[in-house]
Amino acid sequence: MNLPNKLTVFRIILIPVFILLLAVPWNMGSVVLLGTGISTTYLIAAIVFIVASLTDLLDGRIARGQHLVTNFGKFADPLADKMLVMTAFIFLVELGKAPAWVVAIIVCRELAVTGLRLLIVEQNGTVMAAAWPGKIKTNTQMFAIIFLLLNNIGFSNWHIPFGEILLYICLFFTIYSGAEYFIKGKDAFKDASKE
Repeated sequence: MNLPNKLTVFRIILIPVFILLLAVPWNMGSVVLLGTGISTTYLIAAIVFIVASLTDLLDGRIARGQHLVTNFGKFADPLADKMLVMTAFIFLVELGKAPAWVVAIIVCRELAVTGLRLLIVEQNGTVMAAAWPGKIKTNTQMFAIIFLLLNNIGFSNWHIPFGEILLYICLFFTIYSGAEYFIKGKDAFKDASKE
């Protein structure tokens, strides 16, 4: 197993660690960072999430840069990304830090676009590459999750709901990039018999 695939597997292993941190009442107290009181459990969960997100950044760069792209990586890398982000958003709803309707839209878009991409690969063997709106969506997702877990660290002293702002920016780009994928991939829904 090459290094990018090991990083992907490590990211998948971190998901149950992240779940355990947020699902079990650990009662570890809280810490004050940058003037913000943060549950120690949420801080550790955020660190696990950050480490997992960094492995996502690294594995793709290493795989492409060193020509180590494998079928396992093509399958497991996007799956690990979706599992990590969806898990985090579901817990943010449970913790009262994100509205369920926003998370429902994000999850539905992720599933729909993943299905579309699989359909396109099956039909013509090409992978639909992520465009800049999708990359903005991904980055705002990651940062929104971090800032929501950490009570808007660095911004709470000024009463700026930075995590929530990022969440709604993420929502906009979730819808925009999802629509863009379906417009670009509309030919995937044409039946071969009717062509």
